Amino acid sequence: MITEKLFYSDAYIFSFDATVISCVKSSDMYQVILDKTAFFFEGGGQKADIGYIGNAKITDVQEIDGEIVHFADIALEEGSVYSCKIDWNTRFRRMQQHGGEHIVSGIVHSLYGYNNVGFHMEDDYVTVDFSGELTREQLDDVEDKANEAVCKNYNIKCYFPDKNELQELDYRSKLDLSEGVRLVEIENTDLCACCAPHLNKTGEIGIIKILDFMRHRGGIRLVMKSGLDAVEDYRNKYKSVYEISNLLSAKQGEVTSAVERLQKDNEELYREFINFKKSVAQSAENNLCFSGNIAYYITSGFDAEMMRSLVNFGMQKAELCLIFSGDDVNGYSYIAGSSSLDMKEIAKNINTSLQGRGGGRDTMIQGKVSAKEEDILNFINGK
Repeated sequence: MITEKLFYSDAYIFSFDATVISCVKSSDMYQVILDKTAFFFEGGGQKADIGYIGNAKITDVQEIDGEIVHFADIALEEGSVYSCKIDWNTRFRRMQQHGGEHIVSGIVHSLYGYNNVGFHMEDDYVTVDFSGELTREQLDDVEDKANEAVCKNYNIKCYFPDKNELQELDYRSKLDLSEGVRLVEIENTDLCACCAPHLNKTGEIGIIKILDFMRHRGGIRLVMKSGLDAVEDYRNKYKSVYEISNLLSAKQGEVTSAVERLQKDNEELYREFINFKKSVAQSAENNLCFSGNIAYYITSGFDAEMMRSLVNFGMQKAELCLIFSGDDVNGYSYIAGSSSLDMKEIAKNINTSLQGRGGGRDTMIQGKVSAKEEDILNFINGK
């Protein structure tokens, strides 16, 4: 590798000057190699840094064939020196997230012996997979201990031990590594192989919050946030609770019970509404109209359930039952049924005569027409 990794000597370097060793066009991007870089390439579960090399926007950094490749939107001159700057806010938040994950993983491993078998970092949260299951109470304890480690402002040390030293160390690693192992040691908390840049002190990580958990492949998957992302998450949720408490005229600490009361009230209202619909549909049974072997009813405000109930009743009174619900402006929904006629053919007749669309099974069809009530009546009466 020809590029000096500045992020290993100092994870806090965010601006530097570097010489372009090569710049090769690839598709709609340019692959740039520098003589030195503070841009971290994607690895260890942490996404690549973004930023600028001169006026070129860097959107991705990858290690390809042993070289650190920066993906730029414009060409850069080979042999020229450019001022480089990474997006420090993004890098800092990612280091907070990553540091929080190390602390939680170290505590889970020390308390329960479970291994971290998966780690994925999104833009504002991380997921961590463990080899065993934990309860909500156990996770609360892990979270408490993680934040205690933050408050104690432990040292975070990143280093490359020699082979002899490495053999004597008990460290976490998802891979069987033997050469070029870089360790991240969090004082009194964790020792783990990791290639990503980290903060110097746990106090810089800030609050650690386990948001959710679920069973996953015989173990458990955590969703968590740390640092400024955790603060932002709390701020957004506080805003939601604040608005809900105002809508329910309840204290913020009592929104759960207020929502439960509202749900209970809604359930009672829904039961009353169902009973009301049944009574309306039953009332309509007494007002069915007849034209020859057709029973029909034209109304407004009937939903599909009410219309279907009335069709089932009408099929007992006539060879064919047609129910329409709607108005002349927006059109009419229809449901029709018969135990003896070809309903697919009936559907064709309705849709052709009344500018409609619809279909269904052998005994019942449904759809919508754009015709007016007068047109519907003329169709039913064979005019």
